[in-house]
Order: sequence, then C-alpha cells, then structure tokens
Amino acid sequence: MRRSAGVSADPARPGNGLTAGRRRGVLAVVSAVLAVAVVCAAAAWVLTGRGVAAAAARPRSSIAAPQPAGPAGGDPRTSCTSVAHIGDSTSVGMVSATWLPDAAQRLAAQYRDVGVRHVQIDASGGRSIVEEMPGQQNGDRVASEWYAAGFRGCWVIALGTNDAANVAAGSTVSMLTRVREMMAAVHGEPVVWVTAQTDLTSGPWSEATMRLWNNTLVQASEIYPNMRIFDWAGMVQPGWHLADGIHYTSAGYEVRAAAIARALASAFPAHGQSRTVVVSN
Repeated sequence: MRRSAGVSADPARPGNGLTAGRRRGVLAVVSAVLAVAVVCAAAAWVLTGRGVAAAAARPRSSIAAPQPAGPAGGDPRTSCTSVAHIGDSTSVGMVSATWLPDAAQRLAAQYRDVGVRHVQIDASGGRSIVEEMPGQQNGDRVASEWYAAGFRGCWVIALGTNDAANVAAGSTVSMLTRVREMMAAVHGEPVVWVTAQTDLTSGPWSEATMRLWNNTLVQASEIYPNMRIFDWAGMVQPGWHLADGIHYTSAGYEVRAAAIARALASAFPAHGQSRTVVVSN
C-alpha cells in the first residue's frame, strides 16, 4: 500500500528536526524530511494499567525460532541467525559513521555481538509504515520486498514515531491498521517491535501521541504470538535526546543500538524461551 507523505521528522538537522512541508489529500503536511536510505550490514513510554507495564507480566507461549547460536550463560545470545531491521530516522544515527565513528558501536556490529550472522538494515528518515516521502519506500514495502526476495529470519521493527504523528495530524489509517499491515508483511516470522517516545509536550510527535502508539502495540501483541515489544522509552535518560526532543545524541545512539540488540537476545534467546510480551535487555 503506497500513500503520499505525511508528517515526518528530519534526521539531518540536530536540534531542529522539523521542517515545513506539504501533503496531498486531507492531511496538511506539517513538516518534511530528508529521506536517507541505508541498506547495510526501539521507544516506549512506561505505561500502567492496560499499557506496556501490564503487558510485560502477561505470559506468552513461545514461538518457533531459528536454531540456537552460542553457549548458554555469559553475554546474551540470540537464536536469530538472520535479522532484518527496518527503521526511521531514529535508526539512521545507529548506522551512521557521523554519529558513531567507531564501527563496533553501530547497530550491525551490536547484532553480531549477540550471535546474528546475517544483518540487513534499511533506515530512512521520515519513514512510516504507510506514507512515503519522495524517493522513499515505506516500511510495508521494504518488508514485503525483502520477504519476496527470500529473507527468512527475525525482524526488528523500529517504526511508529512518524506513523503516530501522521494519525495525530489526521490520517484515516488507524494505528492498529498500520501495525497489522507491517505484521502481515513478515508472514509470522519472529518480530521485536521497538516502541516510540519523544520529549515533546505538544504537536503530532508529542509524548502523549507516542503513548497511544505504544498502547496500540500492546493491543496488537494480543493478536500476534510472534510479536515481542522492547520498552526502549522505559530506559531513556535525560540528555540522550537532541534539542528537537525526537532524535538522539551520539551517546544516545550508542546506547540505543546496544539495547536493541540485547533486547533481541532477550526476546528470542539462544537457550530457553521468552514467555513475556515485553522484553528488557
């Protein structure tokens, strides 16, 4: 499903990630993005009641996963020998030599450190599951094409920040529909979904909007037994964000990359089984 671009956050402008833009149809685009596609080698507000915190304690039967890799004990290891990571601008910094000059700190290296042998990453600024910036593929199309090309393995989906903002700005494609589109594209393969978080108090990318998105992920996890949620925002610390309240400093990207890889190992460990919806690292 291909649609024109909605609102988006610009990864290329530290401290000023939002720029004016325009959208076809019902939505007025409140900002535009520099789309940066990277093909190489999450964020959630801590919720209570029926949100992420409650889901963390809910048991979940295990799902079929690839064969174990690595010994039990010691550093965390995952059974996922192949991983496809699809992200937005909050993933661009994790694969960027500008933000992380040391390649060992970048996302691909972090995945390999937990036992992944094959890594493919597509991070694009302003990406959502539904809308597309000029010259960009949305998350649904990337996943569908990778699956059609033969990728089989585990998926890490670090999308939702722009989807939540697009819905807040008036998109008629609901949050749950967006998640369901993405889950359909991976055809039941193991998925870790990184939740969304910002420091903003108003506007489409507000913290309250991200909270609604994260509740939607919890709702979707009740439908998909192959889905796990990584509560990234539960560990975000003051000072990791740039002035725009959405993107991260180099230190933030370093922590984020390592945390997502360790969350993958918790979600689909080399030994034993993950039986909870929300995983930590």
